Amino acid sequence: MSVVIIGSGHNALVAGCYLVRDGHAVEVLERDTVLGGAVSTVERFPGHQVDRGSSAHIMIRHTGIIEELDLERFGLRYIDCDPWAFAPAPPGTDVPPIVFHRDVERTCASIAAACGARDAAAYRTFVQVWGPRTARVMRSFAGAPTPGRLLRSFWGLDAQGGGSALSREFLQSGDALLDSYFDSERLKAALAWWGAQSGPPMSEPGSAPMVGFAALMHTLPPGRAVGGSGALVAALVARLRADGGVVSPGDAVTSLTRSGKGWRVGTASGRDLFADTVIAGSHILTTLDLLAEGGFDADTVEDWRRRIRVGPGIGMVVRAATTALPEYPGAKAAESATGLQLLVTDRGQLRRAHGAALAGDLPPRPVVLAMSFTALDPSIAPPGEHQLSLWAQWHPYRLADGSSWTEHADREGDRIIAEVEAHAPGFAGTVRDRFVQTPADLEREMGLLGGNVMHIEMSLDQMFLWRPLPELSNHRVPGAPGLYLTGASTHPGGGVSGASGRSVAHLVHRDLRRPRLRLPRR
Repeated sequence: MSVVIIGSGHNALVAGCYLVRDGHAVEVLERDTVLGGAVSTVERFPGHQVDRGSSAHIMIRHTGIIEELDLERFGLRYIDCDPWAFAPAPPGTDVPPIVFHRDVERTCASIAAACGARDAAAYRTFVQVWGPRTARVMRSFAGAPTPGRLLRSFWGLDAQGGGSALSREFLQSGDALLDSYFDSERLKAALAWWGAQSGPPMSEPGSAPMVGFAALMHTLPPGRAVGGSGALVAALVARLRADGGVVSPGDAVTSLTRSGKGWRVGTASGRDLFADTVIAGSHILTTLDLLAEGGFDADTVEDWRRRIRVGPGIGMVVRAATTALPEYPGAKAAESATGLQLLVTDRGQLRRAHGAALAGDLPPRPVVLAMSFTALDPSIAPPGEHQLSLWAQWHPYRLADGSSWTEHADREGDRIIAEVEAHAPGFAGTVRDRFVQTPADLEREMGLLGGNVMHIEMSLDQMFLWRPLPELSNHRVPGAPGLYLTGASTHPGGGVSGASGRSVAHLVHRDLRRPRLRLPRR
């Protein structure tokens, strides 16, 4: 059976690898000449291999996909980020930083020194409680989000206070969870900023599990792929091609039309392909555009488009080539440089930035996450140089004053670098070169509509069996047999997990192998 996959995002490639392994003929079509979408690495500065999107890989290391596809055999190697996170002292103070090690006790010792013994004990309890809970969340990511599967994923989870109390704790906001455990605002702010990497602020209902993912990092921390984030995609492409799959970069899909029992797929180069099955790994709104172009019911497409919420945009990035790593007061590079540097000490800064984005305004003060992975992998920069990715939230895609992002890119890049400078004095003087990615740039380069790296909002009403909509949540499209959905627009959402790709591959394989109904002979 022939399968065409639209887009070369890591979920699409994961689906292709499983299907080729199972004996299906697969071709991946990608509009870009760079494969992998947001999981890709290019040379931005001479000698620097710079990520276009994601940098640290967290969830895919907990799924088993890397082992199932034997991606190490195709060159993929991860280095543990340990310590996996670092929260500097508030500027102008001499209190100790907070260092999040893989080892829980070392983390608790750091929290005790920075925030006090009570918060250290509370953090130990937090890990004990939310570690198993988050492992069950990861289990729920391993298949289509049907009610029965979700129930089985969480069945048997310790609920000493009863199911009502357990469900309340899952559905509470991240801020409420933090307030129930900790006293120190510094610690709460660091963990809230960690949780907000999924997109929503920690004031939203249902955001508690996003904070809870911190507990899972003590089982297996984030990993840095040697050579850059794109090393994962390079291994997937190598695996796919080795098993007989075809990957065609630089040839965008322009139309998708139902034809008999299959699909006609038109491309920018003029190809007219027929496939029994199509898997769309593109943004859900891009897929809907292709369906509309192919004659799918316009009213249905318009209804779906109106109900899917992309949101105001999440953030922007400054990629910097530097002569040194940031020097945070009271910390050695071995503590601060290997993981995610959470440059916020007060949740008020997070709240003001998110509120501004909702109004279409730039944040009063950028909230920055710094990553300096040359500390782990010097191969991505020339000798004696370093490289940082500075991710900042929240920056709206559309600005309320009607101005263009080209008017703000450099100035906002300056503000983001200044925010690092405030926590690590002298940093700005080490920046040799930089590349700014605004929300508009994220959309233009990688097809991340609205500048949302998660495709669509990761709010509670667009997760699990509601992502992207209830009728589209099972990786299928009603009225379009043989068309399947994968990627960040589908369960379990954004982030580098591969789970959506594996789920859709198993679903397609089962559907293609399902025997046709035979009527008994008379």
